[in-house]
Amino acid sequence: MAKENGRRQSFDTGSIRTINSHMDDESSLGSDSEINGFTSERHTDKYGFIGGAQQYSEESAQDVPPEVLRQREVKWLDMLGHWDKWMAKRHSKVRLRCQKGIPPSLRGRAWLYLSGGKVKREQNQGKFSELDKQPGDPKWVDVIEKDLHRQFPFHEMFVSRGGHGQQDLFRVLKAYTLHRPEEGYCQAQAPIAAVLLMHMPAEDAFWGLVQICEKYLPGYYSPGLEAIQLDGEILFALLRRVCPLAYRHLEKHKMDPILYMTEWFMCAFSRTLPWASVLRVWDMFLCEGVKIIFRVGLVLLKCMLGTREKLKACQGQYETMELLRTIEPRYMQEGYLVRDILEVPVSERDVEREHHSALKRWRKNRGELNFKAPPRMHGARAIMNAEPHSRQDLRQNPTIIVQAPPPPPPQGTPQLMKADRKKIKEEKKSRKRGSLKKGHPTIDEIPNPYPLLSRPGDPPRNIPAPDPTGVVPTKDPPGNIPTPEGFGPPVEPPADPPVLSLSEAGLPTQSPASTSELDTLLPVPQTFADPLPPVQPSPTDLLLYREALLLGSDHSLSSTEQDTYL
Repeated sequence: MAKENGRRQSFDTGSIRTINSHMDDESSLGSDSEINGFTSERHTDKYGFIGGAQQYSEESAQDVPPEVLRQREVKWLDMLGHWDKWMAKRHSKVRLRCQKGIPPSLRGRAWLYLSGGKVKREQNQGKFSELDKQPGDPKWVDVIEKDLHRQFPFHEMFVSRGGHGQQDLFRVLKAYTLHRPEEGYCQAQAPIAAVLLMHMPAEDAFWGLVQICEKYLPGYYSPGLEAIQLDGEILFALLRRVCPLAYRHLEKHKMDPILYMTEWFMCAFSRTLPWASVLRVWDMFLCEGVKIIFRVGLVLLKCMLGTREKLKACQGQYETMELLRTIEPRYMQEGYLVRDILEVPVSERDVEREHHSALKRWRKNRGELNFKAPPRMHGARAIMNAEPHSRQDLRQNPTIIVQAPPPPPPQGTPQLMKADRKKIKEEKKSRKRGSLKKGHPTIDEIPNPYPLLSRPGDPPRNIPAPDPTGVVPTKDPPGNIPTPEGFGPPVEPPADPPVLSLSEAGLPTQSPASTSELDTLLPVPQTFADPLPPVQPSPTDLLLYREALLLGSDHSLSSTEQDTYL
């Protein structure tokens, strides 16, 4: 046995020396608790913990299929883009999605919206930078520096003394002491701020801490810890209704709730549960309020003290405390714990009713509270309704903005004209819609070289009948248009009226050569703006048209062609 202990001791010292030789001064471990159980090879889980610090996280975590995770991300992006509408009209859907679990990629942003920290940050632009530049109260600064290395020492963000994680944690805690100097700093605030820093930048974590301390858990971190004592009595009263057996056992051994629930409530179970369960509890806590914290405490007490077989092993106060400090891992698994939390019949009304009863007993036995905390807000919806905001406060501002350089203008040509640019845009839009149609080339009509002669009974088409008076009607010039003052001066008819070609008159043409010669034969009367009704031509007019056709055909064709044609 002594040999085994000696070998184990030599192995531990060897591993410690190996660690110290591999780590430089900047990333040196901050305390002996960090070295305990640490190996030379770092194995980091998906949450960032090194060396199995969260030994139950991998087993208790529920693996969500990637396709389901992508669908949830799309839904959460839509909710964050229209947050005010979702909270006002579909809050039950938001609560259901928080119970299912927020996607890891959007958890930090969702927590900031749920807690109201996004509105606080937008309405107090530059406040955190101003507080960060101030030196801070030396009394609180010394205490904060001593607590930095104790916050999640096995997490890769806080493992290095003086690393970026500890620096941001110091900035957030110091800024809060300057923001609320009457409260100062409480050691239980450090793990709350550390959890927030794992999911968001320092400024967002600061406003998230402000909302948790002022809206969700008001008075928890004030001097005297009066608010946590009141909530301990509320938990004990709710336990009487949820699990009478555990209530009678704790009352029998005169165990004050402050002995076992202080760390649970003040740290929001971040130091008690496996990390997968911590994240799920925080998703529901920031959405529905402190009733989730009460439910988790009731579930743990019921699981550990809810049967007579377990109570047989707890014959005294010490054994009961040891049992509550070492909760069985199966009761803390993500799926089991979340299901039991949702089944506990505790609402905001129950918490408020017990709070008023506990406050009456406190005033009767101890007098008035020394620190008057602001009223507690039960969840994201109550916070949003209590604090006025604008849509601009909820707008998602990108953290990384990439500006593409403008395209260079075409070489050798000046800037395109406005009409050309418009034409190019229309062509691009038509290509995107897939409706770009290719233009068909226009085909010129080829005249028939051998038209058929019109029959003797067919009148010429579109040829108005000649006026018996011999006056050719003309269009009114612009001066003769009727006006309110009267008609303009008369205009003399033109000396040489235009002529009408056979093609325009609707008559068949013999050949391309005959068209130009026949154009000189027929005068074209100018018509008025309103067309005249068609008139049946006389037989004399038909004879004239036929003679003109024969003259044109004889003149345009050769003798051989005339013989062939006739």
